Amino acid sequence: MKSIIANSQQIVTDRGETPPVRWALVSLSLAMLLSSLATSIANVGLPTLAQAFNASFQQVQWVVLAYLLAITTLIVSVGRLGDVVGRRHLMLIGISLFTVASVLCGITPTLWLLLAARVMQGLGAAIMMALTIAMVGEAVPKDRTGSAMGLLGTMSAIGTALGPTLGGLLIAAFDWRAIFLINVPLGILTFVVASRCLPVDRQSPKVNKPRFDTMGSLLLALTLAAYALAMTLGRGNFGMLNMTLLLAAVVGAGLFVFVETKAISPLIQLTMFRNLVLSAGFVTSAQVTTVVMATLVVGPFYLSGALGLGVAGVGLVMSCGPIVAALAGAPAGRLVDRFGAHRMGIVGLLAMALGAIVLPLLAQSFGMAGYICPMSVITAGYALFQAANNTAVMTDIRPDQRGVISGLLGLSRNLGLITGASAMGAVFALGSAVADMTTARSDAVISGMRMTFAVATVLIVLALAVATGSRALAKRPLLFKKIS
Repeated sequence: MKSIIANSQQIVTDRGETPPVRWALVSLSLAMLLSSLATSIANVGLPTLAQAFNASFQQVQWVVLAYLLAITTLIVSVGRLGDVVGRRHLMLIGISLFTVASVLCGITPTLWLLLAARVMQGLGAAIMMALTIAMVGEAVPKDRTGSAMGLLGTMSAIGTALGPTLGGLLIAAFDWRAIFLINVPLGILTFVVASRCLPVDRQSPKVNKPRFDTMGSLLLALTLAAYALAMTLGRGNFGMLNMTLLLAAVVGAGLFVFVETKAISPLIQLTMFRNLVLSAGFVTSAQVTTVVMATLVVGPFYLSGALGLGVAGVGLVMSCGPIVAALAGAPAGRLVDRFGAHRMGIVGLLAMALGAIVLPLLAQSFGMAGYICPMSVITAGYALFQAANNTAVMTDIRPDQRGVISGLLGLSRNLGLITGASAMGAVFALGSAVADMTTARSDAVISGMRMTFAVATVLIVLALAVATGSRALAKRPLLFKKIS
């Protein structure tokens, strides 16, 4: 808690801002911490949940998937809802919903009720994720936006890194219910600070007040749910059900675009994608998070299969990534404020490309140290890119569009993670040329890793091309207008 306040104070002390601004950042940071912690802390409890409910792993994995699906399908809609009804008001509702759902998760007697409570918790998390970034523009001076974005990235990384360790300790000391009930006091603290310190919503005239696009929201949610299920069901094996869901997602996307062009107050104003900074920000975010997920998919297999590490060793090495992200987040934000979002975004992508290129080479030559060093470069580069990209996208956005833009940013990250888990997992399996990765020989694992990071490098190079190309076209609006 002290570190959050210290980082928040560093952002505003040079400006002489009042204490409520610092505490507003504390509340936003806690909201980001809660939503990320609830994802990673549940993963470590899956074996215990399978025993407690006498269920299969395929059944209990929905404890994680239900939460992620709720966030993915609803994050854009709740972001837009915040623009319509007021972001502070909706943020308090989201924190309350998340906290109540955490209580229900901890006291539920059956797996199916636990899944329902996790969907409810995911809705609260979607609200918090969408609105934390959106409210930065109202709580922080414009020239300190990068530092605030870096702080939020730090809190997200801390939540991800803290989850497995904290979850293991809670299960050992109490039982599985504690991994959900731990969110209750944190949620209450977040609600108290947010209710006292978040900026009051601006009242828009009733005559021009936008309406919420219910039909568009429903179509988008169903489309995203179909895509997410297509990518997650079957654990990378694409069958007929996956193809049907993917086709449904394509049809749903077409219907959504059609409905939005006819809506009086659309959920997403499609004309906003003419803004090349926005479009490039969404595309590169999805590409980069696909690469980040590749490291999480490949890492455990390589560390155990090629380097021969045990479970504890794999967990220790895998925790290095989130720890580096947590340490790099705040400094990355300050670099963005000092040198500019575009320049630092390019530096972050270059660092990720360098790490992806050398990781297979160094890991094979120097073992664990050769794996940790380039992985740290990739993670630090991602922290810098994320702070820069969030700042670039959210700067100069109309106040009545901050929620939906922030939701789209969150959606692009989630889609990258979902796609990365499926597509990059398939690339890894293809490169290793074995049916069962758990029994693969070390040379097969190494081969799969090389192919995976070759594809990852291509994705980062493409992200660099999108970022630099969009910047160049944005500086020549007349030429772009003629082309379009």
